[in-house]
Amino acid sequence: MDDERHENTDIKNEIIEWIKAIAIAVVAVFIIKFFLFDVILIDGTSMEPTLHNKDRVFVNILGYKVGKPKHNDVIIFTPSIDKNSFYIKRVIGLPGDTVEIKDDKVFLNGELLDETYLAPGTVTRPFTEDTLTIKVPEGTVFVLGDNRESSEDSRDFRLGPVPIKSIKGRAVFRLYPFNDMKKISYNSNTYGYAMENA
Repeated sequence: MDDERHENTDIKNEIIEWIKAIAIAVVAVFIIKFFLFDVILIDGTSMEPTLHNKDRVFVNILGYKVGKPKHNDVIIFTPSIDKNSFYIKRVIGLPGDTVEIKDDKVFLNGELLDETYLAPGTVTRPFTEDTLTIKVPEGTVFVLGDNRESSEDSRDFRLGPVPIKSIKGRAVFRLYPFNDMKKISYNSNTYGYAMENA
């Protein structure tokens, strides 16, 4: 009888240990997903040729909890025009910067951007006027998709500059497709951006 009680106690203890382990795992996943990093599925073509439809990217969430966006960061954010989705775009202008789009090109604080990440022959045009000049308001960033002909971005008056508080994180690594895994990294050029093979 004592052996039976001892066996029941062992089974109970085993079940309790499993419940504790599962609870710890659930809490760890929650902390990782909401405070450290996430994996996002790209839906659309607005970031081609850098990222493609159905790519999966690793997103650093913690970075913006302790730091600020930088020029050329590829960010994931909740757009003001669709609170139930995420957009992915490139940061062109930071608070206080002047972004100008004219003659099919982008200028930042009066300097022509060297946008080597764009497909050859890409032109950038405002949506409504021949030129667009905007001083990026405090607390926001000006973003553009790399596929300028097919991107809903800060050129669209409905979206405009993106509030920094709406940024989820920065895309740092393409995880899928597996045959094209790449780290997104910076060139030495202040505004240049490149993909490196992993």
